[in-house]
Amino acid sequence: MTMPRHQASQPVTVSLQAGPTGAGDIDDFELFYARRAVDRFRRRLGRQGLLDLLAADIEEGNTFLRQSALASEGGFKGGTTVLQTQGLTAGEFLAWMEGAFAGDEHVLLAAHPEHYVMAPGEGGAFHVVENIGPHVCSFFMGGWGTDAMAWAKDADALLPDADFPHKMSSNLFLADGTVVGRALTQFGDTADGFTAHLTVYVPTACTQDVLEHHLRHFAVEFRNWIVAAAAVRA
Repeated sequence: MTMPRHQASQPVTVSLQAGPTGAGDIDDFELFYARRAVDRFRRRLGRQGLLDLLAADIEEGNTFLRQSALASEGGFKGGTTVLQTQGLTAGEFLAWMEGAFAGDEHVLLAAHPEHYVMAPGEGGAFHVVENIGPHVCSFFMGGWGTDAMAWAKDADALLPDADFPHKMSSNLFLADGTVVGRALTQFGDTADGFTAHLTVYVPTACTQDVLEHHLRHFAVEFRNWIVAAAAVRA
């Protein structure tokens, strides 16, 4: 009996034909269960448990960022993720964000599977443990609106205030003060919602892949934060 040859050029596809009655496809189902599983582990471990579990990864990731910053000699390269929202204003979203960043760590963590810590730190800085590219890193954001943010006034991604009046900028720095990145987020209302320009800068010594993955990271986390803000308003 001759067995049929495998056609390497023909992609294998699977489609759902019957069974579940809820909305969505297999990818939607998998995403729901993945989020539920990640949330369970986060809650069981708690913040300190996650830090203990990831200690070696964080040390490796922070070493990567520190060495990249030193090799770049203060140089940064950036990219921007643009999101378009309908049905919610920039002001409504940013009011929700202000409340979330003031103390709702759970909703901040839930926005991305690779969020591990998002909590207020000392001196007004905000502590973040998340992936920068493939590296798990522990860093701080702070100094919004201070002289330390003077770089934002000349940023290549800066947009006119007339169209994007809501702006936030920050340095990303390690516990020892080493600046390892920058962030500039700009929001402007449209006729039926708002546009978000989300710019991140990484040390020039980083590969393009590191920047690319953080642009994807922005897309995931901000989309989910916007959806969460809309759900509360509704």
